[in-house]
Amino acid sequence: MDENLLNDVVAAALKAGADAAEAVGAERRSLSVNVREGELEEVEREESRDLGLRVFVGRRQATVSGSDISPEARAKLVERAVAMAKLAPEDPYASLADPEALARGPLPDLDLYDPTEPTPEALEERARIAEAAARAQPKVTNSDGASGSWSSSRWILTTSAGFTGVHRASGFSIGASAIAGDESGMETGYDGRSARWEADLPAPDSLGAEAGRRAASRLGARKIASTTAPVIFENRLAASLMSPLIGAISGPAIARGTSFLKDKLGQPVFAPGVTITDDPHKRRGLGSSPFDDEGVRNQRRDLIEAGVLTTWLLNTSSARQLGLSTTGHASRGLAGPPGVSPSNLTLQPGERDLAGLMKDAGSGLLITSMFGPSLNGNTGDWSVGCSGFWFENGEITYPVSEITVAGNLIDIYGRLVPGSDLEFRGASNSPSLLVDKLAIAGR
Repeated sequence: MDENLLNDVVAAALKAGADAAEAVGAERRSLSVNVREGELEEVEREESRDLGLRVFVGRRQATVSGSDISPEARAKLVERAVAMAKLAPEDPYASLADPEALARGPLPDLDLYDPTEPTPEALEERARIAEAAARAQPKVTNSDGASGSWSSSRWILTTSAGFTGVHRASGFSIGASAIAGDESGMETGYDGRSARWEADLPAPDSLGAEAGRRAASRLGARKIASTTAPVIFENRLAASLMSPLIGAISGPAIARGTSFLKDKLGQPVFAPGVTITDDPHKRRGLGSSPFDDEGVRNQRRDLIEAGVLTTWLLNTSSARQLGLSTTGHASRGLAGPPGVSPSNLTLQPGERDLAGLMKDAGSGLLITSMFGPSLNGNTGDWSVGCSGFWFENGEITYPVSEITVAGNLIDIYGRLVPGSDLEFRGASNSPSLLVDKLAIAGR
């Protein structure tokens, strides 16, 4: 699929009665291999090529998508999209992005595409090494499997406003899950990593060994009594504290008035030592792109600067609804109008490593696993099930499980202390985070 095909689709939509249109082409190839207990368990290969079309008739819009890109199918797609738009309700904020907001000139080279295409045998060997290293760890009694995968994708956006952009990316990943057991019971541990370039992946044996160590360290987990104490969120999961923030500062939520941060723009929300950066142009970043999904130029922004909330995340529609300009955060698939999303989120590190945070806290809870979060988007009341380790005098004493921590995010954000142990493991990354006091519900 190339730009000429998409230009033809856009031109056909205008000829059929659309006032404006945009077409998206997506191509993807992927291969994944799973092993379990030293044996090949599954090989999965995917190849797809899809086309999406959004058309505007006045302030009415419609989107359609399909995987058949033959001339006949494209003609039907255009006909259906324009007919649907004519019947759709009017949306006063629906339109393509303003021409002056579009990404023009040479697009930045973000080094997102590694042409390496591993064989199924290479991925299987990588998974076998990871699993073997996990199973070799003391007290590991079984495996929940290991995997190796690769993908290659190409995304093309063409609009009747004259924008055409191509975004190509690759992905490589390894994961391993181990099961440890003793007289106290069984526990699981996992480690995984994804990267744009194969060379940026960690060695599979080191990753597998970490999965085994994490499983064994969980053995003998205890329940604890309900209490209030300092809580540290381990760096591997601390970025999940930013997920409610992103929802709360998204333009659509602000426009609806359904955000616990709707009145906080330009005000301190986090502790003064917290800065959160969104950088779509991070080299080899898992969330990087040279333009947003409306073709708008994007750029690095400090969403939180020294604790202060500096911006909403806006696409064209929500920006118009709020009387503002898009921030280049439009995000869409092949079907449906754009929403908003960040790119590469980073909560910038502080000065103390994890050991230093535990020493500062004295005694409390180190959370290493979270599940089942609950959030009231209007108030910021938040709770999450978790497990981890109890520490005393700055030293880990024993693992704990079946507990819940809860609080109001405005209060939690205002007391976050970032550690220095920032690792880039995904599109959202954070060092370990200390909150000096949180309600902990146990037995």
